[in-house]
Amino acid sequence: MTTHPRPVTLKLTIVIVSFNVRDVLAECLRSLAAHPPALSHEVVVVDNGSSDGTLEMIHAAWPAVRTIAIGRNAGFSAANNVGIRETAAAGSPWVLLLNSDTIVPAGALDRLVARAEAIPDVGAAGPRLVDATGRPELSWGSMPGPLSEARQKRIWQAYARDEPWAVEEVTRRTSSEHFPDWVSGACLLVRRSDAERAGLLDERYFMYLEDADFCAAIRALGKRILFTPEATITHLRGRSRATAARAVESGYRRSHLAFYRKHHPRWARLLWLYLAVRHRLPR
Repeated sequence: MTTHPRPVTLKLTIVIVSFNVRDVLAECLRSLAAHPPALSHEVVVVDNGSSDGTLEMIHAAWPAVRTIAIGRNAGFSAANNVGIRETAAAGSPWVLLLNSDTIVPAGALDRLVARAEAIPDVGAAGPRLVDATGRPELSWGSMPGPLSEARQKRIWQAYARDEPWAVEEVTRRTSSEHFPDWVSGACLLVRRSDAERAGLLDERYFMYLEDADFCAAIRALGKRILFTPEATITHLRGRSRATAARAVESGYRRSHLAFYRKHHPRWARLLWLYLAVRHRLPR
């Protein structure tokens, strides 16, 4: 009698969205190949219509990486949703939304999943993010709004100037495990069942603020969002958008307005007027 091996049950699906970031994406895939998670996993790249040879590069260098070609730039949220839906048959209980401009060190993803599974009611989790020099990034926060955004901006601007109080504050905030309102979409682990119950990512967000909105939807299910420094991921912030600064700025403003209209409708009109006065309304 011929026997057939049982298919491997995957524990984790890693979804990476790409759009004309071939060289940046190659660094990310290289890190995953060099330091693959010990738990069973798959890597899926959802390509938003790249014209720089991204798909050809993946097929030639990483044939085990699954690719899904959308054929157009559908945006970050929509592309991630395609990745989540198209991998549902794999049955992996965890999905990791990973930016193309990240580097994954050995053991980081195993530790991230382990911490998320160890704590009751965690629906999503994010690691500590650092730049290429090891400098931490403030990759979590309170629900965006006029006051929380002002506080976050003040810290970031002072941190960029290396003001001691801001460096100390960011170091403190990124050194302990806790439950914020949101964690960064640059590396966001989500329980698949909770992602589906939340309705996936809101596709009104072409880029930016989709992570805060998604985490809000997961919290509305009664689940918690975990930030854990037990896992650290390098985030080469800005590399994937350096060639499209105007489009990125416009995309951020559109998402900013959409977020306020959805979560802070009383402030949305004031935000629109503020952007109009400063000639920053998105086209």
